[in-house]
Amino acid sequence: MAGHSKWANIQHRKGRQDAKRGKLWTKIIREITVAARAGGADPEANPRLRMAWDKAMGANMPKDNIQRAITRGAGGADGANYDEIRYEGYGVGGAAVVVDCMTDNRTRTVAEVRHAFSKNGGNLGQEGSVAFMFTHCGQFIFAPGTSEDTIMEVALEAGADDVITDEEGVVEVICATTAFAAVRDALQAKGLVPEMSDIVMKPGNEIELTGDDAIKMQKLLDALEGLDDVQEVYTNASIDEQGADA
Repeated sequence: MAGHSKWANIQHRKGRQDAKRGKLWTKIIREITVAARAGGADPEANPRLRMAWDKAMGANMPKDNIQRAITRGAGGADGANYDEIRYEGYGVGGAAVVVDCMTDNRTRTVAEVRHAFSKNGGNLGQEGSVAFMFTHCGQFIFAPGTSEDTIMEVALEAGADDVITDEEGVVEVICATTAFAAVRDALQAKGLVPEMSDIVMKPGNEIELTGDDAIKMQKLLDALEGLDDVQEVYTNASIDEQGADA
C-alpha cells in the first residue's frame, strides 16, 4: 500500500470487525453450518470447517455456539439451505470489488447488493468483470518485529509460495488454498501467531484512494459488509484510513 501505512490499515480493519462482533458471529455461524454440511463435522478432516472454527475462536465465540452450528450443518437439521454466490462490481475511482455471499434467497440478496453499490457511488458488474484482478490464496499477516527469517524458513518448508516483508516490517505469507492448513499448522507449531490469517481474494494491483474518495469508498464497503447475506468483501482499493474516518 504505497503511500499508506499497511499496518495501520490492518489494525483499522480489525477495529471495524470488532465493532461489528454480533454480526460477525452470525456470519461465522453460517460459514460453520455450510462447511459442516459440505464436508462433515470433524474439523481435523474438514479444512474449511477447521478454518471457520479458528475464526470463531478468534472472535471469542462460545464453544457451545460453535458446536450447535456444526451439529445443525452435519445433521442436516431444520434450517435454511444456503447457496454461495459471488458478485463483482466497481466502486469509487473504478476500484474493483468482490462480494462473497451465502443466501437462502438469491433475489433478495442481489437486490440488496445492487442497491448498496448504486447508493454509494458504485455499480454491480457482470460475472467475471473484476475477479481476474484477484488471486484466490491463503494469506497470513504478522506484526512488525516478527522474525522474517523464522517465518520464511517455516512457511516455505510447509509449502508457502512467497514471504513478503514491507518497509514497516509487516510480514505477509502467501500460499495456495490447498496448502493453507499445512502452512497454518507449521506456523502454529513454532509459536508463530499471525495477526490475521484467512483464505482471501488478494488483489494483484491496488488503487490508492484518499480524501473524499476514501470516505465514499469506505461507506460502500461498510454498506456491503453490513448486509446479512454478505460473508466477505474484497477490494483492490488502498484506503487512507485517516481520510476514511474523517
